[in-house]
Amino acid sequence: MKLTPYDEFPVHQSPYPFSYIPSTDYSWDEGYYWGLFSPDTQVVLAAGMRLNPNTDMIGGYAMLNDKGRQFTLRFSRCWRRDFSLSVGPFTFKIVEPLKSMQLKLATNESGLSFDVTWEGVCPPYLQNHQLAESRGRRTTDQSRYSQAGLGEGWIKWEGREYSVRRDSWTGARDHSWGLYAERPPLGPPRSLLPPGQSTGPRRAMHLWILFRTPEFSGFLDYHETAEGKPCPGGDVFSGPFNGHIHKGWKAEEPIVLESVTRDFRYRKGTRVLDAATLTIIDRQGGRWILHFDIAALPWLPMTFGYTPGSWKDGGTFHTYHGSEELALEWDEIDTSVQPFRYEPYNVRGEGARDTFGFGIDYDKPVHGIEYMSRLTLTAPDGTVHKGAAQVEHFINGRYEPYGFE
Repeated sequence: MKLTPYDEFPVHQSPYPFSYIPSTDYSWDEGYYWGLFSPDTQVVLAAGMRLNPNTDMIGGYAMLNDKGRQFTLRFSRCWRRDFSLSVGPFTFKIVEPLKSMQLKLATNESGLSFDVTWEGVCPPYLQNHQLAESRGRRTTDQSRYSQAGLGEGWIKWEGREYSVRRDSWTGARDHSWGLYAERPPLGPPRSLLPPGQSTGPRRAMHLWILFRTPEFSGFLDYHETAEGKPCPGGDVFSGPFNGHIHKGWKAEEPIVLESVTRDFRYRKGTRVLDAATLTIIDRQGGRWILHFDIAALPWLPMTFGYTPGSWKDGGTFHTYHGSEELALEWDEIDTSVQPFRYEPYNVRGEGARDTFGFGIDYDKPVHGIEYMSRLTLTAPDGTVHKGAAQVEHFINGRYEPYGFE
């Protein structure tokens, strides 16, 4: 056990330093996702960082998708040698907790660099605690909060500079920690275990949205079964409908969302989302209508480092890549036509399985699941507000409401 800079603060909740995690499970981790995007230019910057104390690794990614060209830089190092929030050229600085942070990617051989400020436009939303188990063993036990925001700064790639402006770039982020699904290739092969027995109904439709307009901003999360019924829980993602709407950082209580009716439109012959309309009733009986016009084809998170084979050696950013100090690699894929063929690196068969429930089958053409969208929000008083949103949406297997088998 080693002291970390965070041990200076009176926030301990166990009788150990922060470098020690009271769980030996390789699935225990903590990390962040940040997104900044401009629907008008069809450009998105996504970055993330996760640490896994039980493998002594910290790693992350920086991804730029410009009209379908998806470039991803991945970085990794051992954690306990350096407790700073940085990995090689990437640095994350908390400017004001729960509100403002700075993300920097210094000049490096990949050709991508940036210096941006990510700033929340409303308080973060602590989502329902996520629990799942199989055969009596808890497989997910995680807290997560999500927040809408905006960005300011610059991005450079291939000699071009992108100006990130507060008035036209929208932000989305989350921060999660705890047990978060299995972590192949670190987890045991399924062939050595009896078939899994999950609790609760199986999720078929996943919807996670962060949005902002000049006046209103917020978050919502919703899941349905294959029959189109609300899915209360049972896996790493699903849970009952929840969310809130804020008027900026004003002191009044958030508007709590109670129920939702959804209407999706998909690109013909695919599961690629084209548009969505949500009719939402809040706790006070107010009726909100949110219409999302998808601005570009979705980006694919499988290049980030979460899943087996997202690194070229077949691993993830939780595994060791040959250097304790810094491992760095990058690649580019074409997402301008979807669905398309995507193959993870150096893994086949069971090792390449979709452990996160994204609905990905690598033996078939795939499509992205993260969309940038224009938003038209109609408030209960009839006023109309224009903005933008990140929409995370995918279908797992059969989904009867739209005829997916």
